[in-house]
Formats: sequence, C-alpha cells, structure tokens
Amino acid sequence: MRWKFIGVAAAGALMLVTGGLALSMDSHQDHADHADHGATVAKLPSEGGQSAFVAIAEIVALLEADPQTDWSKVNIAALRAHLVDMNELTLAAEAEQVMEHGRVEFSIRGDGKTLRAIHAMVPAHASELDKMARWAVSAHTTPDGALLIVTPENKDDLEKVSALGFFGLMATGAHHQPHHLAMAKGTLHGH
Repeated sequence: MRWKFIGVAAAGALMLVTGGLALSMDSHQDHADHADHGATVAKLPSEGGQSAFVAIAEIVALLEADPQTDWSKVNIAALRAHLVDMNELTLAAEAEQVMEHGRVEFSIRGDGKTLRAIHAMVPAHASELDKMARWAVSAHTTPDGALLIVTPENKDDLEKVSALGFFGLMATGAHHQPHHLAMAKGTLHGH
C-alpha cells in the first residue's frame, strides 16, 4: 500500500491518502473538538498532562510572560534533564534509614541512570536542607549512591525526619520552583 503525504494543516492535522481513502492523524484537532462543545473553562481539567511536561509548560509560560527573558540563555533542555533526574531518583532509587545518636542516616543506592541522578541531586539538596534552621544536614557520594545525614535540633524534629524518610526530605522546602526557573533561564547550572 502506498501512502501520499498531503500536508499538515494549521491545527496540526496530518492527512495521508492511499487510493481514494483519506486517513487523518489529527490528535490536536481531537483536543479542540473535545474542548469546545459548550464547555466552559471551569469544566476543563487544569492538569496539562504528565508532571514533567506540566512543569516545563509552566516555566515556558513564565519565560514568555517576562519581557526581561534573555532567550539566548534559556536552556529548557537542562531543566528537562533535571526533571528526568528527579523522576529517576524518586521512582528508582533505594533508600534505607537508620536512626541513632540523635540523627537519621539515609543510605541511597542505585545504578546506571539512577546512580547518576543520586550523585547529582543528593549533595545539592542536602545543602538546601541544611539552610533550614531545624536541622544540620550533610551528604557525600559513595560508589553505589550517597549517604545523607540529618541531625535535628530536637526530638520532635527527629521523629519528623524519620517519618518523612529520604523521599519526603527530598520534597521538603520551597526551593525547587525558583531552582527550576533559574535553570531554565540559564542562570543556574547543574542540580
């Protein structure tokens, strides 16, 4: 069977023709068809898809809205690589914790892409956690991952750190959003 490419319409439709049969591969038009059947904005979902896609879309919207954006420095690829590391760390790393002597030690392990994500993110995040007044945090990489040590100021925070575990601690703090924006703007390098 021989296909002939007709073209791409403004709405993103791809038309292929064979014999007298036309086949439309128009996923974007399908989006538009679903969105405009008397629906109001309040009835539309607010989530734009997979979380990394949504994070990038949000950053792109902020960059486009900022007249000071220096597009020669924008690096969405670096942000995407970081989001890939975040995903890899969160979903594939293994973490064990031990509580002793008033501190919690986390041993984080992985291999391949996961090991790279651990090495990139754990020490960088430890320095951010250490800026919080409630605890002292240090980390160092190991051949198979990293060791994160958290020493809280009091027993309540010790229980909190233990309950949060490694992954809860990695999600702690409001530095992620400014970090992602700076990375996309090309003003911050690395994790």
